[in-house]
Amino acid sequence: MNKIFDPNQIDVWVFDLDNTLYPRSCDLFSQIDRLITKYVMNTTGLEHAGAYKIQKTYYKENGTTMNGLMQNYGIDPDHYLNFVHDIDYSPVQEHGELVEAIASLKGKKYIFTNADIGHSEAVLNRLGAKNLFDGMFDIRATGYLPKPDPAAYKKFIANFDISPTKSIMFDDLEKNLKVPHNIGMKTVQVVADDSFNHELVESWELERNHKHEHVHHITDDLVGFLKK
Repeated sequence: MNKIFDPNQIDVWVFDLDNTLYPRSCDLFSQIDRLITKYVMNTTGLEHAGAYKIQKTYYKENGTTMNGLMQNYGIDPDHYLNFVHDIDYSPVQEHGELVEAIASLKGKKYIFTNADIGHSEAVLNRLGAKNLFDGMFDIRATGYLPKPDPAAYKKFIANFDISPTKSIMFDDLEKNLKVPHNIGMKTVQVVADDSFNHELVESWELERNHKHEHVHHITDDLVGFLKK
């Protein structure tokens, strides 16, 4: 934890998208969570409580609810992605300070997300970051293998010819930083501020454990961290 790194030695900056480049307080995921629950209900025939339990169990154990549904119910991933991302993006506000902070970083900048390109572009357009990144790697590019599956990182690294030891990754979930740490990347967990909460977030989703060896830094202020 708090391992010192020299930003001048970083050639590649890798950012998760959801709840990383915009704050959890935008609450996009309360919209997405409700649609996921509805999708699980439609797929399984369960009532809300049972579907919600499956949703969160798959999310925790399979990386994404979609992955769990694919493995156990054989769903069409494209149908799922289109369904759960039919949301209102207006809560995400333009963030010139963040765009400036990322633009000033020396090296390549990439998005690596368990969402899809359409959702990613919608978020980046709202942030004012349409042309900020050198590339995006989404769930389709991984062959629908989500973080934290090691195969997803392997495909990402190969696709952009990345040297892990000269890279750093930012993600809101500590479990998604285990593989990056193991292959030599620096890691930063971007967490919600202490005031955030909504009824669809489980406590483990907001975890900030300073004892995790694979989490080198924790911040609730991405702009401040990047500037510092």
